[in-house]
Amino acid sequence: MSNATQDNHTSSLAGLTLGAIGVVYGDIGTSVLYSIKEVFGSGHVDFTPDNVMGILSIFFWTLTFIVSLKYVTLVLRADNNGEGGLVAMLALASSSVRDKPRLRNVLLVVGIFGTCLFYGDGVITPAISVLSAVEGLEVVSPNFKKAVIPLTLVILLCLFAVQKRGTGGIGKFFGPITLVWFATIAVLGVYHIASNPSILLAINPYYAVTFMWDQPGTTFLILGAVVLCVTGGEALYADMGHFGKKPIRLAWFAVVMPCLTLNYFGQGALLLTDPEAVKNPFFNMAPDWALIPLVVLATAATVIASQALITGAFSVTKQVIQLGFLPRLQIHHTSEKDTGQIYMPFVNWGLFVVIVLAVVMFKTSSNLAAAYGIAVCTDMLITTVLTFFVIRYAWKMPLWLCIGATSVFFVVDLAFWSSNLLKLADGGWFPLFIGGMILILMLTWRDGRALLHHKTRDEAMDLRSFLDALFIGPPTRVEGTAVFLTTENDIVPNAMLHNLKHNKVLHAQNLFVTVRSHEVPWIDKAKRSELIDLGHGCWQVKIHYGFKDDPDVPFALSLLRDKVGDINGMNTSYFLSRDSIVPTVGGGMAQWREKLFAQMYLNASAAADFLNLPSNSVVEMGSKIEI
Repeated sequence: MSNATQDNHTSSLAGLTLGAIGVVYGDIGTSVLYSIKEVFGSGHVDFTPDNVMGILSIFFWTLTFIVSLKYVTLVLRADNNGEGGLVAMLALASSSVRDKPRLRNVLLVVGIFGTCLFYGDGVITPAISVLSAVEGLEVVSPNFKKAVIPLTLVILLCLFAVQKRGTGGIGKFFGPITLVWFATIAVLGVYHIASNPSILLAINPYYAVTFMWDQPGTTFLILGAVVLCVTGGEALYADMGHFGKKPIRLAWFAVVMPCLTLNYFGQGALLLTDPEAVKNPFFNMAPDWALIPLVVLATAATVIASQALITGAFSVTKQVIQLGFLPRLQIHHTSEKDTGQIYMPFVNWGLFVVIVLAVVMFKTSSNLAAAYGIAVCTDMLITTVLTFFVIRYAWKMPLWLCIGATSVFFVVDLAFWSSNLLKLADGGWFPLFIGGMILILMLTWRDGRALLHHKTRDEAMDLRSFLDALFIGPPTRVEGTAVFLTTENDIVPNAMLHNLKHNKVLHAQNLFVTVRSHEVPWIDKAKRSELIDLGHGCWQVKIHYGFKDDPDVPFALSLLRDKVGDINGMNTSYFLSRDSIVPTVGGGMAQWREKLFAQMYLNASAAADFLNLPSNSVVEMGSKIEI
């Protein structure tokens, strides 16, 4: 490798690592604001040197075991064509057991529920992060207490209001600001560790094991708060496709984990010196002159953490739509260069409304902490389960190795999850309620589309047979190309029947186009389209997309110009069926679900926009379908 190439590679790695620090680790980086406070502020742990050492040791080994070993070492290996995240893993796991339909269906429901909980996490994370940062003002002066909630809501409103502008302009500052944040929390930690260096001995697992052995009941109670230190850890897997494994691993081991450890141990040293600091140990670490700047920096860090999660919500929603679990929603691309930068108005303002509700309902970060852990733990548990099926059926590893690689993680995740169940009545129900509502929507949409599919097939005519009969006495042919969008590639589209009935003409060229989404992130352009010649100037076309591709039918059809000619001119019309769903008694779903599906179908974004069809060339023809 030449010096220039090596310098470029090093520069690229450094840039990706800095980007990973800003986007991937923003959430887990702000957990120092509330994790120690919730453990020691719970009242379950006495302030003794042995207890402080034991808790710090548990924090360190929780970070090591769940993030370093589980996510960084094992889960990052389970990529789906380079992409990560629960949706990518779900697609990988479900496709690996395609020959086991019952198991596949169970995995799909479990994985989709985990995805639904992501939205619950998406509500709690911005609420607790920004609220805990603004609460630092109470350390400056108790007079600021009344301003905490209004100021938090103003910050959140500004954050969601700028989403439509995209993050391209400000995204470049995320990494440097978050790096300053990690450096700051490390310096604060070192400052207090210097007064009690022996606190570093808590790295020894002996202290964690001794605490758990001597106080098993207390350990179980506090696990629900301890898990707060790894909230956001799953983001390093979700963002693998953006940054790659190496930068994410380098950022974790070189910057994030050392800085988090130093800060947690510094908070422990502070509490040994001043137990009263437990009211807000993080902000009490700072000298008086640094409090206001620290609140500002903490707020900036929490906004960045929230931004990453909001962007993730847009991306996950788009992927779930592609997989067929949600109706089409309006999508705006905020960058001409980066197609991954999108804005979804419905998701954006829906999240904002529920976040405002969470802030107003729970009022403090401590109250929100009770609601936080259960969604995270359930997602961690689901990730472990899906990982087992990936390494067993996709990687074909021996059963004993699969059980050995995941069982220990499963037991640890189960312990954290079980502890969080104790907080169910105190707020843990909130993200579960959100996830449950979204799961109902997703399963209703999936089942409704299946009903619609069967109804359409039962009443449809075979395309080849219809064309053979049609051309015995063909209608008048007119110049131009008709593109008929259909959900099934071998049946006659309703739009074509309506066109023949009302206009009594047939275009010179007719393309019957079916768009298929697959359980892989990307599909190469060379495999984008399949073409079958039906004769008489008619072709059957299948267009394939991955769940992270941006559907663009005109572009996909332009790849076929060598076989069917240029079809993107003014002489091309796109015909779509705009169906109206009519719920009926005794159908395939409960009446309320059929009505819900009909409403979702009615409010779905226009197919023309979703498929990037030219608006001045689209013809929609309606029909009613009873389900």
